[in-house]
Amino acid sequence: MVRYIVNLKHTVTALGCAVLLCGPAYGQQSPKIAELLEALRTAPMDQAQSAERNVQREWSKSGSAAMDLLLKRGRDAMAVGEYSVAIDHLTALTDHAPDFAEGFHARATAYYRADLYGPAIADLETALALNPDNFNAIFGLGVLLEELGDSRRAAELYRRVLALNPHHQNADKALEQLKSEGIGRTL
Repeated sequence: MVRYIVNLKHTVTALGCAVLLCGPAYGQQSPKIAELLEALRTAPMDQAQSAERNVQREWSKSGSAAMDLLLKRGRDAMAVGEYSVAIDHLTALTDHAPDFAEGFHARATAYYRADLYGPAIADLETALALNPDNFNAIFGLGVLLEELGDSRRAAELYRRVLALNPHHQNADKALEQLKSEGIGRTL
């Protein structure tokens, strides 16, 4: 009997890319989110922070009080540095609400803070497949790619963040830092 070892890495990568490319159809945004994102894109500097909070508040609504509680508990655990507890709460959230993008984004943050980059990247990809406009998830992916040495792709992601949220200070600073190193400049 002959056994073949199959490397699923390429298959999984191709599937992930297909999901990301189909993101807008899969993770349709409500008209309210579209309006909030447009308000954020066009907000003057003095109103941008409020507009960003409105978008994030809307993204944090799962539609279930129990799921919202799991998200809150996960975020509270992260706030005090209990990353494994946060991961547990957020895993329960993603298990019970697999279409809730913010659950995956929050768990990616907990994984990142626990120095678990592989699971963080996987959760960010899922979050972006569900909500391709999540500028904070895009920024997080950019940070991870930059830390892993892929500065060019990180710069592309930072530019994408700024297209969605022109006042995202962290993306602006990160892109400026890369530009000072000669990466991400446009000719």
